[in-house]
Amino acid sequence: MTLLNEAQEEQLKEISTHLRQVRQEKSLSIDEIAAKTLIRPAFLQALEEWQFAELPEPVYIQGFIRRYGDALGLDGTALADRLAINVIPRNFNNVSHNLHIKPDIKIYLSVVYILLLVAASIGLLNILNPKLITESLAPKQKIIPSPLASLTVPSPSVTNISAVEVTLELQGDSWLQVKADGNTEFEGILTKGERKTWRAKKQLTVRSGNAGVVLVSVNQQQPKPLGDEGKVKEVIYTPDANSQ
Repeated sequence: MTLLNEAQEEQLKEISTHLRQVRQEKSLSIDEIAAKTLIRPAFLQALEEWQFAELPEPVYIQGFIRRYGDALGLDGTALADRLAINVIPRNFNNVSHNLHIKPDIKIYLSVVYILLLVAASIGLLNILNPKLITESLAPKQKIIPSPLASLTVPSPSVTNISAVEVTLELQGDSWLQVKADGNTEFEGILTKGERKTWRAKKQLTVRSGNAGVVLVSVNQQQPKPLGDEGKVKEVIYTPDANSQ
């Protein structure tokens, strides 16, 4: 995972120490917490022992804290919010001092993230559907309709798709985040056997913490695994291109 900076490490140490103390006071084992939260015991052990390099990205750590706190009868959401994800990096003060500038870090990081996301989406679209890019750049030609055009029966296999529909079927437990047209429609844990469907007009994004157990069916097509088991993967689906 990306290394935490000093501020995040201090916050996480304080939170994990509090969680460990409450767990011990309630005489609960790591395995009992793992069974309640569906978090791997190795992650819980790493969290309590400050082995933060063994944990995934900070956004997943926030989810661990929330579920861990709720399992102990605490306010898990409040605990998770104490871990600030967008904080000033370790060397930012030196850089800012040398350049004599004080940018708004949160705004800067948000803009950079959006720009990177747009650039990545365009690049993947060009790879997966280069014909769309070529046709958009080619000069448009005037098409003269045939007199028999009114007698032509459209092929049933050709569909003018104006939206995208994605169905997820779980073969195991996985954390999932689903966004439709930029709005978060779902974020949480789905267990084995669950089946959910979401629709979007322009873009539907699926992010999984265990991509190998998630079967994806796009517009009622044959379901396929989202990715490899145990791996984090994010896929963007649109009406024009099933995945980007």
